[in-house]
Amino acid sequence: MKENRLKHLYVEELKDIYNAENQMLKALPKMAKAATSSDLRAGFEEHLTQTQEHVARLEKIFSALDESPKGKKCKGMEGLVAEGAELIEEDPAAEELDAGLISAAQRVEHYEIAAYGCVSAYAKLLGEDQASSLLRKTLEEEKKTNEKLTELSTTINVAAANSEGNGDHAGKPSESKAKAHRA
Repeated sequence: MKENRLKHLYVEELKDIYNAENQMLKALPKMAKAATSSDLRAGFEEHLTQTQEHVARLEKIFSALDESPKGKKCKGMEGLVAEGAELIEEDPAAEELDAGLISAAQRVEHYEIAAYGCVSAYAKLLGEDQASSLLRKTLEEEKKTNEKLTELSTTINVAAANSEGNGDHAGKPSESKAKAHRA
């Protein structure tokens, strides 16, 4: 019997997002630690808890499919995580750092929204009703996280726009505060 090509793609995409979520389990604590805004830090910590739930849901789906979630590296997420890490390593002033962290996090959310939208549609077409429901739940959580980041950006981005610098942030009070916080 020939393998259903959509089911093959569905399983491969699930493996990809499973790896992506596991990459985020490692990245979110670093992002939370780097954030100077307590609201942003709390948002990253909350999303870490959600991400743990997302991984558990995916494991439940893999179990029902009698498939292993291992074996695929999500190169898209790897790149997004690397960009966020690069921002943190650049050590910008606090306002710039928080605005950049929001930008990096929203790129991740948009990637996850696209991925979960696709696998949810595949699950529905394949008659995987329980998986489709779990995937839609995660999709909605990712959308809400993106909305929260947008709300946070309304104040954090304004703070970054109103901060002054000469291109190198040495000696700025906000920068030394950010360094002290990250230490």
